[in-house]
Amino acid sequence: MIHAEAPALEIVNLRKNYRRLEALRGVDFVLQRGERLAFLGPNGAGKTTLIRALAGRTRPTAGTIKVLGHPIHSIGARQALGLVPQDLALYGDLTTRENLFAFGKFHGVPRRELKKRVAWALDWTGLKDRAGDLVAGFSGGMKRRVNLACGVLHRPKIILLDEPTVGVDPQSRQRIFTMLDQLNEEGASILLTTHHLDEAEQRSDRIVILDQGRVIADGTIDELVLSTVGHSRLVKVRIDRPLVAPVTVPGGGSVRSYQVGIAGREMIETRIDDVAVDLAPFLQAVRKDGYMVSDMEVHAPSLHHVFLHLTGNELRD
Repeated sequence: MIHAEAPALEIVNLRKNYRRLEALRGVDFVLQRGERLAFLGPNGAGKTTLIRALAGRTRPTAGTIKVLGHPIHSIGARQALGLVPQDLALYGDLTTRENLFAFGKFHGVPRRELKKRVAWALDWTGLKDRAGDLVAGFSGGMKRRVNLACGVLHRPKIILLDEPTVGVDPQSRQRIFTMLDQLNEEGASILLTTHHLDEAEQRSDRIVILDQGRVIADGTIDELVLSTVGHSRLVKVRIDRPLVAPVTVPGGGSVRSYQVGIAGREMIETRIDDVAVDLAPFLQAVRKDGYMVSDMEVHAPSLHHVFLHLTGNELRD
């Protein structure tokens, strides 16, 4: 029986030790029903360990995991979860259709439903015309689509995705997320780990950042920006010669500046709160000091800036 008010996932004080290594150090978060949650973190942050614990592939050292209000190892909870692993879990010497039938049986899809579910998966992935081809000969993007279909044939209410777009081209990434959007629209809750910040920013309702086995941030992109780097814009102007002294802006302010040797040109960088009000006086001050502006960039705060602010790391594969 599903608890009517229970969230899709509820994780409390989750810990996992591998001898002396603490991979998870008291992780707490909730995935609401129908929510799309992106999990980010530098390499070694504990993301894959977390996914393995949620999928029942590794037993936590401490803490609790509830699925739709039930303990993680209960029968109903296990059936409600669908895992799409980072490493492709496919049989290369089987066809697309044969892989789907094999994973459908593995997930316990009733025989009377299996044929119908496989037909749905072939249509959903756009691979109906490749149903009889061996998976070994597929491109990386096609394999990822089959991998995703194999993980959701049993219609899980919660889908765990560990780097589902690793090594695929932009067109295949778009196709995969279109497929996931369809599942989400049908009510599935999605937990996604990714190294693509644009995926997290555009394809999630909420973002959790994990670092060194701990949750260090949890919120919408707007909430994370406001609580870290703020909503000011970063302005960069390229000038015609090296800056010899800080540019003085009317009102007594001073532009924070530094010199960067890029092809013999120099750069001034500052932050402004209101582009409409502050940008013109700043550019006038640069010109008044005798510099010519050859180029300008205005950057809105993004998840990239938030991530760097919180972890000090770039997010890389």
